[in-house]
Amino acid sequence: MSRVSARAQSPAPGPIVKLDPSLDQIVPADAKLELLKDEGTFEGGEGPLWIQHGQSGYLLFSDVGGNRIFRWTPACFKYPCATAGKLSVFLDHSGYADASRVGSMDASGAHLYGSNGLTLDREGRIVLDANGDRAVERLEKDGKRTTLADHFEGKRLTCPNDIVVKSDGAIYFTDVMAGCLPKREDDPAKELPFHGVYSIRNGSLQLLDKDPGDLPPNGIAFSPDEKILYVNNGGPAPNQRQIFAYDVQPDGTVINRRLFADFTGEKGPGGPDGMKVDVMGNLYSAGMGGVWILSPAGKRLGKISAPEGMRFSNLAFGDQDSKTLYVVSPKTLWRIRLKVAGIRPH
Repeated sequence: MSRVSARAQSPAPGPIVKLDPSLDQIVPADAKLELLKDEGTFEGGEGPLWIQHGQSGYLLFSDVGGNRIFRWTPACFKYPCATAGKLSVFLDHSGYADASRVGSMDASGAHLYGSNGLTLDREGRIVLDANGDRAVERLEKDGKRTTLADHFEGKRLTCPNDIVVKSDGAIYFTDVMAGCLPKREDDPAKELPFHGVYSIRNGSLQLLDKDPGDLPPNGIAFSPDEKILYVNNGGPAPNQRQIFAYDVQPDGTVINRRLFADFTGEKGPGGPDGMKVDVMGNLYSAGMGGVWILSPAGKRLGKISAPEGMRFSNLAFGDQDSKTLYVVSPKTLWRIRLKVAGIRPH
């Protein structure tokens, strides 16, 4: 008897669901998700980040379970463009400043955790959530690592997850459930009794909020004018899935937390996860069976559906015109062309 592979064919993309006519201004009528990398290469796709170099560029994304950052280089940089491209390892030991901690497990068989969220600072350096180190770190031009934050009031951070840099250089990130620890929330290495939204400004770590909606935060993004900070929460169960908005003050702190969108009870794998914003102020949130697109007022405009049963974890705008939306699931990489440019780190 011949052996049949676990997946006989590549996953079929889901439909584009239009909930409001204004979606036509964002998603072309003939747009479709394109599969760039199928299962079998990575096991924890997260934190995509586009790096532009002149007329070309590449996408970076974390493989949390593999303790690596991958680089995807497209075959071309003008559309239409074939889905062929080159996938290579950009950085091993991505979750650890210690370069010897390579691979998915150490010599004792203990699991190693890679990086999660990735972004750029104002000098073009990569800033990352290092799950293994439970820290926010900066990758210097010479390859060395600088720890920017790993403790709050003397206690170790739990599991830095998503991250964004403001135009003034301040770093904002979420510290989430103890997925970086073997026993998770019950792990004795968990030191903080809450999950926080933080900023790093002038070398100082500041707590902005705790457990919005009484759940750990996850994705984080700014409005185009940076006057609003978006943070979502939720988990795999659909009992509570929310996106909150905060007003950003001149000193970088936030006030007036309010419910921006409520996906409680919405079916589909995964709660609200990675988020990005386009130049029109529309918010894109991975989770709940796809990528949801919301207006600046929080109205649901539509959904780019994931293949049946698949969880999308994060997303990033890329290519020179920033009109390609790259989407990662734990094991696959996708893209879709849009009419509107997204905001990405420069």
